[in-house]
Amino acid sequence: MAPRILLARHGQTAWSLSGKHTGRTDVPLLEEGRRGAKLLGERLHRAPHDGLPGVEVRTSPLSRARETCELAGFGDRATCWDALMEWDYGAYEGLTPDDIQAVRPGWLIWRDGVPEGEGLAEVTARADAVVSWARGLEGDALVFAHGHILRSIAARWLGLPLGFAARIRLNPTSLSVLGWAYGEPALETWNDVGHMVA
Repeated sequence: MAPRILLARHGQTAWSLSGKHTGRTDVPLLEEGRRGAKLLGERLHRAPHDGLPGVEVRTSPLSRARETCELAGFGDRATCWDALMEWDYGAYEGLTPDDIQAVRPGWLIWRDGVPEGEGLAEVTARADAVVSWARGLEGDALVFAHGHILRSIAARWLGLPLGFAARIRLNPTSLSVLGWAYGEPALETWNDVGHMVA
């Protein structure tokens, strides 16, 4: 079996709830986010995942991802990795899309990037590093991170430009799986939040 990446987006925060761009600001989980992380963990410890024995676990060092990882029951197996940090939004940190559109009509992060922050090429390079690492493993990888970087990883897993990520939304505490179909990279599961209605 070729290695896959299981992507876990962190639980809900006050900023993700309000739609604010949360890059490097260390915003804590809300109670809803902590509950979601526990439900995600319960799901990953039941069949067919059964706790993912042997899986390589990495997490963003930002607390909302680390706490999600810990509450899901993988904290003792996880290594923090800066490559999984969220996009550095620079001057747009803490702003909502509407705030940004008011000063820059037609703006799209996946095409236009952000001023004073991380460029598209830099985000692409980080996503490529994660994909390369995961494909070099003998088994599956499980990563806990953030919406935009996880969407970026998915685009690059598929061999597509970063802009493709604009078309694949990702909810807090979702589970996605990047795998293979007929020998080609594929989205096996995307934005699955079935555990949240448990």
